[in-house]
Amino acid sequence: MTGGNATFSPDWQPPADLLAGKVIAITGAGTGIGRAAALAFAAHGATVLLLGRTQSKLEVVYDEIVAANHPEPVIQCVNLAGVTADDCQQLATAIDDAFDRLDGLLHNASVLGPRVPLGGYDPMAWQEVMATNLHSNFLLTQALLPLLEASGEASPAGAAQTASPLVLFTGSGAGLRPRAYWGAYAIAKAGVEALMKVFADESENISPVRFASLNPGGTRTAMRAAAVPGEDPNTLPAPEDLMPLYLWLFGTSDKSIHGQSISAREWLRL
Repeated sequence: MTGGNATFSPDWQPPADLLAGKVIAITGAGTGIGRAAALAFAAHGATVLLLGRTQSKLEVVYDEIVAANHPEPVIQCVNLAGVTADDCQQLATAIDDAFDRLDGLLHNASVLGPRVPLGGYDPMAWQEVMATNLHSNFLLTQALLPLLEASGEASPAGAAQTASPLVLFTGSGAGLRPRAYWGAYAIAKAGVEALMKVFADESENISPVRFASLNPGGTRTAMRAAAVPGEDPNTLPAPEDLMPLYLWLFGTSDKSIHGQSISAREWLRL
């Protein structure tokens, strides 16, 4: 699959040291796609910052990574539904103190919210979905952008290749084609696409940081089961099936991955 000058093959195999020396933050790292990404990134050499609201789930992922003798991750509990600009700045300061930079940020965490008409949508539920799925993406990106820019073009010690830092937002078909009963989720995801494109446009030719969104499509996760309860999960790819594309995006040195809305199902031919 080609995007700009970038070429990804579904048959591509990531080298073991693809992300060696890199520091990558992942929201919603305790379950689903976030968990799979944390394990995959760590297995390929990255130090992963596990961000999520449930300590026990993050600890399970932490233990799996350490047991596999991969770089020790860092746990940071954060409730994105209530996160503030000060919270995000404190996180940025902690990352700066520990690593001096950030090489990647995966905005994975999302909540579905109620599947009801907007006319009867609960305002508190609206606020939670918009805060988790959109507002926190803005706050975290804004606070962590200086650390991502500090990563720049420098190749971390032991890295197999140079890859400019990437902020990857999680898109959705519901955001690209909003429709009835998807409520705040669809509207927030449409906002995520706009947020990504504005950041990308503003950074063009003046910043080393790349911005893109990735729509994973229907995946065997708890959120998908809640959204489409009558669907047979065995007909869907598992989160692990998507990881070659996630690894490639964070490991590629191709700068044409910038400002793109990527479909995982299309690129992986699933």
